[in-house]
Amino acid sequence: MAGLEGDDGGAVLDHIITQFNSYEDYLDSQITTQDLYYLENEEMARQLVELGFRGSGEVLKREEFIARKLAAEASRFSERHQQKTLSSAGKELKDNFLKALAEREEANRNGKMSSIIFIRDRNARGHEVSAYIDYAHRLKVDEFELCFSGKKKLFPRRSDLSFYNWDRNLCCLNSSPNYQVIAENTCGLLFKNKSDRKIINVDPKVFPGDNTTRTPIETDHYLQVVIYDHVLRRKL
Repeated sequence: MAGLEGDDGGAVLDHIITQFNSYEDYLDSQITTQDLYYLENEEMARQLVELGFRGSGEVLKREEFIARKLAAEASRFSERHQQKTLSSAGKELKDNFLKALAEREEANRNGKMSSIIFIRDRNARGHEVSAYIDYAHRLKVDEFELCFSGKKKLFPRRSDLSFYNWDRNLCCLNSSPNYQVIAENTCGLLFKNKSDRKIINVDPKVFPGDNTTRTPIETDHYLQVVIYDHVLRRKL
């Protein structure tokens, strides 16, 4: 396959795979009217092309055609599946916070990143509330299509990693599938990632932790938003 594997060989092969639905269609494209006139048998003409006795240039083998066709279909399926599973796909986002969520959605879904979102805002009663939210977990249990469409707002819940109602002095702490809450220590509130066991420190005055970055988000829709991105480095 040297002729098809040169500098432009990849592009040629991609064109062949895209252009023809079946290997027989590909063989037929190599058969001339003169071949059919002398052979008087289309199937025999195909066999001669496949064996390299007819056709223009080097012929792609059946096994390679099928393998590349399946790989191309698998790639297309993967792209469609990814677009389908990403709630932010195809959405026109104007708010900085929604843009930040969209940028992190795929990595939080596939386990490459585990983000903690701090939100401070006022609830329907006018009470100031705040929470540290396990983004990856919320992606699994919430319908984020509504959030990215602007129909619903991501808001603190008592079931989040940490919830606090500043007016009622109400505090709730909950470990999640991704994080263990560590509250009773001199360093303040900490979160321990259950995958790599790294500690995330949400105190803005100190280092957030290994493989973790702290990013404040400017938005008109909340009083305050900060995102802690923890990158997971899995063992090879």
